[in-house]
Amino acid sequence: MSAEAQVGLGDKLGRMRQSFRGWRGQRPFWGGLLTLLGGIPIMYFPYANLTLGTMTIRMATTAGAGSLIIGVLLVVLGLTMWFQPHSRIFAGVAAILLALVSLVVSNFGGFVIGFLLALLGGALGISWAAAKPVKGSVRKRTEGPDDGAPEPAAAGAANGVSGTTDDLSGTSPDNGTNGRHRAG
Repeated sequence: MSAEAQVGLGDKLGRMRQSFRGWRGQRPFWGGLLTLLGGIPIMYFPYANLTLGTMTIRMATTAGAGSLIIGVLLVVLGLTMWFQPHSRIFAGVAAILLALVSLVVSNFGGFVIGFLLALLGGALGISWAAAKPVKGSVRKRTEGPDDGAPEPAAAGAANGVSGTTDDLSGTSPDNGTNGRHRAG
């Protein structure tokens, strides 16, 4: 490969990495991943055959179908946290409840491995909050508050005469909050 090809490949890889980081930052990625990984041992172990020498150990139980259902649901809930982050609370609570049920139904929750992964993934899904960049945070230190540019709220005339919304409740889509309020 030539040096130009390596630079182009590195640039493309860098753009893909930045794109993935942006995608990952807008959803509970680690909660979804742990929930998804928690479902795999829960649905695998009841159907697995372990061989020790000439002896075959089968972990099949009467609740094998229940284990399969719980495992598949945990995988689906992990994917739900990734691709529908607005329903992360539901998916997190459901993952925690399924992890608790898997203790009884499927070989102690996939030998506690699946139980712990699903429990932690559900908790991360519930507690996730999107990191939102603060507007105006990249500001030069030499600029003062009176640098000549009007503030967005002060740009319009009184009572919204110039076409801007005069919503001070914090729920207007114009100010970027969409009903979410910040403390402080």
